[in-house]
Amino acid sequence: MEISKELNGQSLSVALDGRLDTSTAPSLEAFLGEELGDATELIFDLAKLEYISSAGLRVLLSAQKTMNAKGSMIVRNCNETVMEVFEITGFSDILTIE
Repeated sequence: MEISKELNGQSLSVALDGRLDTSTAPSLEAFLGEELGDATELIFDLAKLEYISSAGLRVLLSAQKTMNAKGSMIVRNCNETVMEVFEITGFSDILTIE
């Protein structure tokens, strides 16, 4: 999985490309730990995310909890496969998805 970022003031945009699973979730978790800093808005662009596992969901949930205390988190550009996982797991009710 590739992670790219764009910081605009206190808004951090993170684009994910590939698979967010057991082997890649720790990388995203470490990335967020280093990059969130003073960000009050976190935007995930999942346009190129092909797959998400329960390990990936855990990282998103952790990020959501962190951002609830600091500001907001938005998930954008989910494909059908990822959106189906969000709906089945109830994450579509927890996350702000655009």
